[in-house]
Amino acid sequence: MASFSSRDPGTDDRPVLVFGNLLSASLAWYCLAHDSPWTVAGFTVDQAYIRDARYEGLPLVAFETLEQTHPPADYRLIIPMGYHRINGLRRARFEQARTRGYDCVSYVSSRASVWPDLRIGDNVLIYEHAIIQPFARIGDNCIIRSGAHISHHCQVHDHAFVAAEVAMGGEGTVGEQAFVGVGAVLRDRIRIAPRSFIGAGAVVVQDTEADGVYVGNPARKANKSALQASGG
Repeated sequence: MASFSSRDPGTDDRPVLVFGNLLSASLAWYCLAHDSPWTVAGFTVDQAYIRDARYEGLPLVAFETLEQTHPPADYRLIIPMGYHRINGLRRARFEQARTRGYDCVSYVSSRASVWPDLRIGDNVLIYEHAIIQPFARIGDNCIIRSGAHISHHCQVHDHAFVAAEVAMGGEGTVGEQAFVGVGAVLRDRIRIAPRSFIGAGAVVVQDTEADGVYVGNPARKANKSALQASGG
């Protein structure tokens, strides 16, 4: 994990491929095209989901055979997939990409409020008007959507998804592969356990349990699994 800004291309100017051919991929492509130093060369997705040879006017190629046309020495990836299977699908593709030698870029919107020493992992997307306060840390393969507030000394662990307008109090933790829904409020020092699913608008005042679903104000555990709630 290193200090990072997507507006500084450093010495690596390899073009970027966006994983997906749905709206999350379209959004990431648009943001990179208009608010990053990188060139988007095209899209990649599992062969079973390819219906056309192009997406957003750019080539769309099969992920399974990506090395044949876009080798990792010449291209990088960004994987902006959502929280399907409690972030498990995005995690799987991210780990597959790494195993196959691909580097993943991270994107931090120029409209986000961040500090110069922000430390984030690979394949992180931080969208406009998100606020990341000093000493917060964001792990690998995380998505922080528009307007989310990650307060001071918070930690968002690998493969997590923090939706729009989430308010996270100081010193809190979002566990690995957890999902926090739109407009949820997390009290300070709260620990969101790995793979927890926090529903939209929930107000979390107690630590959660792994794989649990929490809804309401105050948030209570629902009678279903996080995998069920996230389309598993």
